[in-house]
Amino acid sequence: MSGMEQLAVALREEGGLLADALAPVPAGEPLLDGIGDERALVLAAVREGYLLHYAEGRAVRTEDADLALLGGDRLYALGLARLARAGDLDAVARLADLISDCARAHAENDLAAADAAWHVTASAFRR
Repeated sequence: MSGMEQLAVALREEGGLLADALAPVPAGEPLLDGIGDERALVLAAVREGYLLHYAEGRAVRTEDADLALLGGDRLYALGLARLARAGDLDAVARLADLISDCARAHAENDLAAADAAWHVTASAFRR
């Protein structure tokens, strides 16, 4: 099961506003290809959170800007919490840096830097 499919399942099980805003699971996300099970879910959650903050979600669709922002925060937390529970503190630090780097890149209107940060992190998660 892909990370996006795992994310949809997790959100449905959790219920609430994000579950209500789920769209059909989109086709693969090349950035996430080759990342194993739990890490695929984690990175899919953080990626979806990022998209809700700065663009448009792929799995969670909403016209409500407040829900998108709060949903993005929730998805960041979901990913970080799963890694912390697994004891993977190095990966938690990588994701925290990714979130921070992307926020900085968007504040500086440097989308190429945000994209590069995603590719570096995804590559590290494949190892």
